[in-house]
Amino acid sequence: MRQTLTQDYERADGRALRLTFAEPESAQRGGLVVLHEAGSVTDTARVLVSSLAAEGWLAVAPHIGSARAPMAGADVLAATDTTLAWLVDHDVRADLLGVVGFDLGGTAALVVAARRMLGAAVSVGGHGISSPASQGLPALVDIAADLSSPWLGVYGDDGDDFLEAEVERLREAAAKAEVATNVVRYPGARHRFDADPTAAEDAWQRTLAWFDAHLR
Repeated sequence: MRQTLTQDYERADGRALRLTFAEPESAQRGGLVVLHEAGSVTDTARVLVSSLAAEGWLAVAPHIGSARAPMAGADVLAATDTTLAWLVDHDVRADLLGVVGFDLGGTAALVVAARRMLGAAVSVGGHGISSPASQGLPALVDIAADLSSPWLGVYGDDGDDFLEAEVERLREAAAKAEVATNVVRYPGARHRFDADPTAAEDAWQRTLAWFDAHLR
């Protein structure tokens, strides 16, 4: 695992943000914004940042919101824009920028992919498909057709018929976008993939393959 570091970053326009990042050991393939789950940058987010760096990506997680103030749509976009500026400052080309999110961060990653034009985006287990997951975040089916970044959604349905139907609704909505999209559903797996190592490994490989295919 690559070591994660945390620093405060301030843009030329005065906007500041705390970032947790990890650098690849060898040639840098591109830059990935990692959007964390509810609350703050957790150990799960740090492991994801470190694991992506081990695959050759400069990976960075902006600290958005807190346990007392959940992330909102405007916060997500502002933090992502600042983090993208940090990546550009670190010599990442614009066509090699992507975003990935886990849990509520997965929800946020789809929002970013619908509002910003990036090379690729991945959502893992993003909530709020038919109704908003957090204040200021839209229902995902309402914006999936507006995706402007190639987007992969990875979902477990918990063996629940309602969740299965929700994921299929999102698949249909995303298919209307003018960019490449794909939704992978793992029947019976939990959305965090913490009890199904086979599904977790497959989801990880699909995530890497998506970035490999679109960030080059």
